Amino acid sequence: MLTRLRGAKVYDPTNGVDGKTQDIFIRDGRIAEPPTNIRAADKTIDVRGCAAMAGGIDIHTHIGGGKVNIARMLLPEDHDRDLVARGRHPRMGCGHAAPSTLTAGYRYAEMGYTACFEPAMLPVNARQAHMEMADTPIVDKGAYALLGNDDYLLRMLARKADEEQVRDYIAWTLTSAQALAIKVVNPGGINAFKFNQRKLDLDEKNEAYQVTPRQILKALAQGVQSLGLTHPLHIHGCNLGVPGNMHSTLDMIRGLDGIAAHLTHLQFHSYGLEGDRNFSSGAAPIAEIINANPNISVDVGQVMFGQTVTESGDSMQQYAGHIFADPKKWVGMDIECDAGCGVVPFRYKDKNFVNALQWAIGLELFLLVDDPWRIFLTTDHPNGAPFTSYPHLIRLLADRSFRNDMLATINSDAANASHLAALKREYSLYEIAIITRAAPAKSLGLRNKGHLAPGADADIAVYRVHPNYERMFSNAEYVFKGGRLVVQKGKVCDEPIGTTHVARVDFNPTIEAEIEQYFDRYMTMKKDRMMVSDDEIRDHGRGKLKIHRARRRA
Repeated sequence: MLTRLRGAKVYDPTNGVDGKTQDIFIRDGRIAEPPTNIRAADKTIDVRGCAAMAGGIDIHTHIGGGKVNIARMLLPEDHDRDLVARGRHPRMGCGHAAPSTLTAGYRYAEMGYTACFEPAMLPVNARQAHMEMADTPIVDKGAYALLGNDDYLLRMLARKADEEQVRDYIAWTLTSAQALAIKVVNPGGINAFKFNQRKLDLDEKNEAYQVTPRQILKALAQGVQSLGLTHPLHIHGCNLGVPGNMHSTLDMIRGLDGIAAHLTHLQFHSYGLEGDRNFSSGAAPIAEIINANPNISVDVGQVMFGQTVTESGDSMQQYAGHIFADPKKWVGMDIECDAGCGVVPFRYKDKNFVNALQWAIGLELFLLVDDPWRIFLTTDHPNGAPFTSYPHLIRLLADRSFRNDMLATINSDAANASHLAALKREYSLYEIAIITRAAPAKSLGLRNKGHLAPGADADIAVYRVHPNYERMFSNAEYVFKGGRLVVQKGKVCDEPIGTTHVARVDFNPTIEAEIEQYFDRYMTMKKDRMMVSDDEIRDHGRGKLKIHRARRRA
């Protein structure tokens, strides 16, 4: 069957299409070549006056894994309020800050998103994370495996294991956890917290292993790059949320020596110490060094005002922040020998100096980083805000007048301390399509996603054009997932199964015998119980698996 979308204004940055009015054709789940006779279309949908883009791709959103479930259980009132506000039947799920799996899939689809990636999957908890992602309807998904605080890797670095052994361990982890990429959270810091270190800067040694965060970062970043993975090491750096942490961020970028890296939720790592309150924006020098280093890509982790819940493997910093919990409850825990977890509810307030300046810092980063192909739209859902705030964030980026109106409502000292009012840049629809679609697809190596050329997956979002971009992007007019119509007039009308994307690269099988010995001696589970099979992902035909092959570099 050939379906024709007639007369859309197409925004397809991968192929240089900027608002050109044209038809889009769909056949067998993919974008099709235009037929010689347009009357050959079996079905025509009139989308004249609408904007069409590839389906949105969220490169960093917490939608599966242990900490997500803890957040859901910790905030029953969040689910109760959301159920009343949206009028949904309880079986459909609910939740604002920490939505259920079903709700997450529905709301992403309603906004025109067709792929979401969990950025912090603990390898020993990979099975649960994949089960939750499998229960998230419509969207494609994938996850980044956490390394950098696990006892096994730190022992390797402490004994100065050769680089090839580290690479084999990374490659084995990708395969066993069914991950698409590798992430590090507060390198060495989560582990150091278990030994009563309450902070760990870039060149400070983890006392138990005598290894620094810089050494961990360099080993993992080099390993990921050498393995030929498309997405570089996904880095949650040192000193999350700590005033003055901009210096750690700057030092880290310089210390990477040109190795490719992705810095995540950068807003939380861009703070200075200027002013009477010893808290200021470091966005300008951070953006300057990013602009000068094409090996670096970032996502922002924009703060938005209102209730949310922070959930992170960074137990060191979550413990430090638990005194600010709102409401007053929190969870902190250790997980095997691999990582930690902290869940702290939080309310960002526009009249609070720190919260208001955090909001401004994120927007400054968006507006000061020149290349939209290296900065992606995120709120670090739900840490900076729930992902449902994306339409509002898009309006802030695209409408300077609206942005300045909002700036006038926040804490006046924070507004005066920010450079936001002087920034005239406004994102175009073309640039919005880059930071929400084309650039994430390119970074993750999703060759058939993020664009609308013939042969691409027919993941398409169609929006009714409106000068208020918040209104425009809140509910898509039509959304197609793999050629199937899943959203019509802003409402979900079908629920296809999304694909799980994983990366594979060869490794020396001798590493498995060493890992098995380690598990037998130190862990409470056997190595083989940790490993997630392809059949579990496919789940007797109810799931789909896409393997992205990587090739080691010489």
